[in-house]
Amino acid sequence: MKIVIIGSGNVGTVLGKLIQKSGHEIVQVLSRNENHARSLAAILGCPGGSFRTSVYKNADIYLFAISDNSLYHLDQYASLDTRLAVHTAGSVSKDELNKISENFGILYPLQSLNKDAEIIPEIPFLVDGNNTANIEIIRKFATTLSDKVSIAGDEERLSYHVAAVIVNNFTNHLYAVADEYCRKQNIDFTCLFPLIRETTERIKEHPPAELQTGPAIREDIYTLGKHLQVLSTHPDLKYLYLKLSESILKFHQKKN
Repeated sequence: MKIVIIGSGNVGTVLGKLIQKSGHEIVQVLSRNENHARSLAAILGCPGGSFRTSVYKNADIYLFAISDNSLYHLDQYASLDTRLAVHTAGSVSKDELNKISENFGILYPLQSLNKDAEIIPEIPFLVDGNNTANIEIIRKFATTLSDKVSIAGDEERLSYHVAAVIVNNFTNHLYAVADEYCRKQNIDFTCLFPLIRETTERIKEHPPAELQTGPAIREDIYTLGKHLQVLSTHPDLKYLYLKLSESILKFHQKKN
């Protein structure tokens, strides 16, 4: 298929490389920043330009890999008439694309993407469209990119997006505050890597709730108290520790 990519950030770059690797042709890259567009276009071997550049007219899919906020302002783009416009956002309705085309849909990569990564990770895709024919076009296209493709409407996709923020963004924030804590305590954060890996591997085989350990689920008041005493000089982390411990306790009391 012939693809035009609109956007030159992490999503546009990674998907561009994946699409090309999967045997499709990237025919144009457009971006708000013309230099960024030309840089990505050079990697993908196609023309690149700004949003003011004339859009290639005969592509099969026009892939909008732009920020969520930008998707609410599509009036700045030229009309695509009946050509298939697809966006990659998790929390924006497909109907926003109706401003620029009669045919539109979703190709949402359920993955954290980094344009500087040398290896493209496994990417599940959630797809949708404004009619059965467009859903099938996007679904078939997605199956050339990934073995994990599901059809998901706006509401279901938004639920996935919320869950993704919790397991990825929130978890990474905990890593960040733990790393900062370790540095302040002059201990080695990397010593925790085997623990992180082990937990990640275990949840592939067992429900996370069954794997919960620690003083909160044991209602070990003595150990909790010692931890809070250590954290007395780290008030923000102490607050976070308390709230998460309360959440663990309430969650498991409710299940029991």
